[in-house]
Amino acid sequence: MGGFDFDLKNLILVSGVLRVLLILYGEWQDAHMEVRYTDVDYFVFSDAAELVASGRSPFERSTYRYSPLLAILLVPNSLVHRSWGKFLFSSADLLVGFFIHVILRKRSVPEISCLYSVSVWLFNPFTFTIGTRGNCEPIVCAMILWIIISIMNGNLIQAAFWYGLVVHFRIYPIIYSLPLLLVLNRNNFQLGLTPVLQKFNCRMTNSSSFCWKTILTKERAIFGLLSGSVFFLWTALFFYFYGWEFLNEALLYHLTRVDPRHNFSIYFYHIYLHHQSEFSIMEKLASFFPQLLVQTVLVSCFFEDLQFCFFVQTVAFVSFNKVITAQYFVWFFCLLPLILPWTKMKLKWKGAVCIIVWMVAQLHWLFWGYLLEFKGKNVFIQLWLAGIAFLAANTYVLTVIIGHHNLVPLFLPLNINSSDTKKCQ
Repeated sequence: MGGFDFDLKNLILVSGVLRVLLILYGEWQDAHMEVRYTDVDYFVFSDAAELVASGRSPFERSTYRYSPLLAILLVPNSLVHRSWGKFLFSSADLLVGFFIHVILRKRSVPEISCLYSVSVWLFNPFTFTIGTRGNCEPIVCAMILWIIISIMNGNLIQAAFWYGLVVHFRIYPIIYSLPLLLVLNRNNFQLGLTPVLQKFNCRMTNSSSFCWKTILTKERAIFGLLSGSVFFLWTALFFYFYGWEFLNEALLYHLTRVDPRHNFSIYFYHIYLHHQSEFSIMEKLASFFPQLLVQTVLVSCFFEDLQFCFFVQTVAFVSFNKVITAQYFVWFFCLLPLILPWTKMKLKWKGAVCIIVWMVAQLHWLFWGYLLEFKGKNVFIQLWLAGIAFLAANTYVLTVIIGHHNLVPLFLPLNINSSDTKKCQ
């Protein structure tokens, strides 16, 4: 490769330089161009952090609907430099790349496949612009991957702590609670014993059968109680400092959110037409039923292949959400590299078709969004239909990915015999 060593260190170094240059470019664009590079949410984060630095509530900043932890992390924005948060988020972005490599190597994926998978994250335009524009999602992605690593290492306490924290920080990872509990099967995961990972080249495709007679196990009880305690501890702490305003803005708002602004969701047009008349609680929660149904089916089918289960869950969750923005795509982009070594799909044919279908559906929606946002055209119906087409594209791509995936459980039974173990080396 022209003298360039294709290894993890150089990949992270090059992608790190790219992110620094983008942050510096963003500063220039913000100062000299009408359209800003920095995400509008970053200004909200920064204002909230400045309020915290002065001893006030971050929720005095309108539209700040995140954990106070985020504002605390960005206090240096007002003390050191306004781009502190961008460097923090971009560092988390690089950490995600490192964690992807750790997870794949733990399952003995060949190094070259690991590096290509890491590159899918580090050099994805969606991902390297998210952090540099000032979006906090890379922090969430890093925590989710660390939870997977902790589970793979058999460190239940650490996994439970970080899971409780990430759900407090950004509530959507609550969807991973069921597969995390189900994968803690007594046959393949016990406290004090190192779990046996199913390796990449293992010829065994069956794992231990799920035992419904032992649903309530010590491992599941510890994970549930500890992660729940961490979540409620942080929630109670900030409720003490900021009261109901924190609870309503940071948590309850996301459960009953109705956003009349145009977005990728198929629900947006209905919400736009009726947002001036108050929605009932039941109406606000009704959209969760399709998500609940889809999530239940996906988890029941794929929970043993934990990495793949997380991925399909996230794609489905985003696709059926009441509000969908481009930053949500990062939620499943960080999980995509974890399943690539196990796919039978070839980039040259099916892979290329999936990419084209997904991108065309998105560009189609963006075309109508541009006419509405910048030209003031009355294209709400066309935009809504484009949202339906985007949902169809997501569904098609997801079904193709599922159909071409080699389903390989994360763990082998703890009582696996020596001859079976040798097959998995």
